[in-house]
Amino acid sequence: MSSSAALSYHEPGIVTILVLSSFLILQNVINWLFDRLLFCGLIGQIAIGVAWGTPGGKWLTEGIENTIMQLGYLGLILIVFEGGLSTNLKTLKSNLFLSSVVAVIGISAPIGLSFSLQGFMDTTKVQAFAAGAALCSTSLGTTFTILSTSGLSQSRLGVVLSSAAMMDDIVGLVMSGIISNLGKSSDFSPVTVIRPVLVSVAFAVILPLILLFLIQPLTKRGVRFIQSRKESRLHRLLSTEGAALAFHTLVLLALVTGASYAGTSVLFAAYLAGASSTWWDSLCLDCIRESDSAQRKPKNATSSSKGKGRANVSSNSKTKKPQSSSSECDEPQRITQNGATESNNTAGQKQLQSSQVSVENPAFIRGTQIFEKYYHPALQFVLKPFFFASIGFSIPISKVFGGDVIWKGIVYSILMVFAKLLCGLCLLRFEGPSRLLKVVKKYLPSSLSVCWPNSLRQKTAKNSQREATSKSTTAEASSSQAAPNNSREPVQSSQPKTPVSLYPAALLGSAMVARGEIGFLISSVAESEGVLGTTGDGGSSELFLVVTWAILLCTLLGPVTVGLMVKRVKRLQAMERSQRSGKDDPLGSWGVVPSH
Repeated sequence: MSSSAALSYHEPGIVTILVLSSFLILQNVINWLFDRLLFCGLIGQIAIGVAWGTPGGKWLTEGIENTIMQLGYLGLILIVFEGGLSTNLKTLKSNLFLSSVVAVIGISAPIGLSFSLQGFMDTTKVQAFAAGAALCSTSLGTTFTILSTSGLSQSRLGVVLSSAAMMDDIVGLVMSGIISNLGKSSDFSPVTVIRPVLVSVAFAVILPLILLFLIQPLTKRGVRFIQSRKESRLHRLLSTEGAALAFHTLVLLALVTGASYAGTSVLFAAYLAGASSTWWDSLCLDCIRESDSAQRKPKNATSSSKGKGRANVSSNSKTKKPQSSSSECDEPQRITQNGATESNNTAGQKQLQSSQVSVENPAFIRGTQIFEKYYHPALQFVLKPFFFASIGFSIPISKVFGGDVIWKGIVYSILMVFAKLLCGLCLLRFEGPSRLLKVVKKYLPSSLSVCWPNSLRQKTAKNSQREATSKSTTAEASSSQAAPNNSREPVQSSQPKTPVSLYPAALLGSAMVARGEIGFLISSVAESEGVLGTTGDGGSSELFLVVTWAILLCTLLGPVTVGLMVKRVKRLQAMERSQRSGKDDPLGSWGVVPSH
């Protein structure tokens, strides 16, 4: 069969136009509606994919579904890239250990609980491990969509969640390579496991080293060179939006391509590209600020020397003039001083404005500005709906409702939801044993106080002193308010006890529940390689359907739960701001967005 020299153009039929237009329009309408109600419009987009695709009405052809899936993966790359751009690197650095602990729990708990499949299903250890590997991931697209919709992307909770989800997905994608190799080879080789892990770790370590020891000094020299020639053609060219767009696009494509050929995750590279762009933007702004201040110092020194010369000339001329009365002499002097003060204030305001201009620097365009202007419209209205619809294409909705698959899938889903909810334990604050020991100390003789721990004795003394101080202040306040003032408002303690809030832990655990695209990818790879089992008629294995149940329910329940909790938290925050009740924020320090 000879290949044609060109693709002939055919006008699509009216049915195709109506199907595609209704598919795309309903994706955006349902996304807006669900975002307004539950902060999780992606659920509606997945449902549209199920209804229009192969699992449902089959209104889209297989070729169109493959095209939507490929374009949707571009949307996933941009979603992860946006998450990297919005990451606060200082917060990420300070919470890296906590994020690692959350990721370890999110990986080990699903794999460990998956071995319970051997109790109610005829599975081997390798099959249970493959099922757990599919459920250890966290949907990056779902996570970053939830964070951007709820406005928690740059908060401490958002940074911990996004970095932990990224670590889970890195391990999940490494697991998919391991499972693929397990299906191809009958023997288990350590190289099968070690090679993908080492490639991912090397990619994560080498890139920061390149940024610190190569990109940073080159950037500083380049910024000094360009800032010294502000009126040149090179400076005008590099200050355009086109140059910034080309630079950030090339960084993203270079890292994604390098990661693909190196054998690590493309999504991991997209996240690193976004974080690297944010780091580079901050570095450039610091260098521009330093160069502007360095150029401003000689001008200030010259102006100050001229000012001193003028002051000496004016003083000499004043001494030559005959002095009048003191009142006539003092008033011009006050006017002169006020005029000098006003001129100094004016100069200070101008200097402050110039410093603010140099800090914000409208000539420098950040990566976030480029993303919002050029990438975000296409991502929001086309690529993101295509991505979540492609998840719906891969859900065998007609086969998961047969026989024992339903109850086994529900039981396994409950286990997998519980496994990810354990991640929220990292944000809980537990009461230490000091209160229990304090109660025990009351019933012990005073002679045993020598054996009491020193730290506990100091803490107990501080607590008793604090209680005595609060009681005395309360007594003074009540005695002062007992006079003609009839206000009977209770006097609050100077150091109120901070309540233990469950919202941050519940939000973290619920946001980690959604498995999404990576879970379907790993389970599909395991099914195609025969790791999850085979059937005589060539259909899907029972374990694959059970795993699909778990991924589907987790992907649906996670965003809905997070959306309801975010709605509740925002209502509480608005109520507290309007009433000024003095209560703490429901998220506490985890909802604070650090200043850059």
